[in-house]
Amino acid sequence: MEKLEIIGRKKLSGTISISGSKNATLPILAATILTNKKILIKNIPIVRDVETMVALLNTIGSTVKLNKKKKTIEILNKKKLKTLAPYSLVKTMRAGVLVLGPLLAKYGSAKVSLPGGCSIGSRPIDLHLNALKKMGAKINVKNGYIIASAKNGLKGSLIKFPKISVGATQNILIASCFSKGKTKIRNCASEPEVQDLIYFLRKLGCKIYQIGKRSLDVEGIVNLKPCVHKVIFDRIEAGTYIIAAALTNGRLKIKNIDPKIISTEINLLNKMKVKIIRKKNYIIVTSAKKIGAIKVDTRPYPGFPTDLQAQIMVLMTQSEDISTIRENIFENRFMHVSELRRMGANIEVVGNRAKIYGGRQLNGAELMATDLRASVSLVLAGLAAKEKTVINRIYHLDRGYEQIEKKLSACGASIRRLK
Repeated sequence: MEKLEIIGRKKLSGTISISGSKNATLPILAATILTNKKILIKNIPIVRDVETMVALLNTIGSTVKLNKKKKTIEILNKKKLKTLAPYSLVKTMRAGVLVLGPLLAKYGSAKVSLPGGCSIGSRPIDLHLNALKKMGAKINVKNGYIIASAKNGLKGSLIKFPKISVGATQNILIASCFSKGKTKIRNCASEPEVQDLIYFLRKLGCKIYQIGKRSLDVEGIVNLKPCVHKVIFDRIEAGTYIIAAALTNGRLKIKNIDPKIISTEINLLNKMKVKIIRKKNYIIVTSAKKIGAIKVDTRPYPGFPTDLQAQIMVLMTQSEDISTIRENIFENRFMHVSELRRMGANIEVVGNRAKIYGGRQLNGAELMATDLRASVSLVLAGLAAKEKTVINRIYHLDRGYEQIEKKLSACGASIRRLK
């Protein structure tokens, strides 16, 4: 099993180009199930989750061509697709469940394995299933599979989510585009990745109307158009490298981004005395000599993202005082804490709250990654630590970060992959 070796305390300097968003690409790929017209998607991140989704689409009958050099995907559905999404593919990524909505809407049936991905909490799919039931679907869960049918097609309905869910919003949004009548979606997620999906669906010809910040109206349509779409940048990757610059007292130019989209993250890091110069499509990060303490609550967009919680925690270990984090999205997202403690961090966790005592020198250690964002937080800790850090089980990292060791090495980090 592959691992990463990092020799820490190397100041980062240079330019990092941010990849396309994994979390935007996956629902867009799922949405291509709706159309038999040619689709070209640009700015694709070459990460394992995207490759798995491509394999899933190929398995159900799509003709998918992934060009890793150009970072494009061409898709053409020449025939009726299969409606089975097998466990062997869906088990490794949460986003596999996103094919449920479009398969059910277009073909009237779907059998989709219960999803896998990171072990960061229960992440129930009840919101997806209950909404599809309101649209006329009959659903059973048996032997690890979601078995769904809608013989007369899905019908427009009022869907009001009891809590904000990015995945459920995306699934129901895609399904409603091919349903009969109008669907009203309320209390939906407003993340940039959801907005990018809306932009893509509108290019297909879907009729989607934004009714307030967290409300969408969708009129079902079956005649869709071919389109070309460029995926939005990965805001979590951008935030990760901003924190990397601050941890190493480095200077990084982070390009191919829209600073307005990550203004919450930038403003919070400014409060921690990290200096960030904003330009139109890039930023320049220079760290202060001392990192300030802060309180962070994870929230749905435009709040601070849960996907950056582990990374900001590493920066907090280097602050002047005590910082706190309240994790409001997932109930089991502090699994990286035990590994950070092995490096010398002083962190207390009670329920969904963590207290991080700053001013602690991190020391290299052998570590075990537990999920995607925990993996990258350990990379950040290794960059800041004395001596050598070895991170095992990095396959989670490869699910969401494109060529992370190459990007960091080019900016002065001592990091290499070992077999």
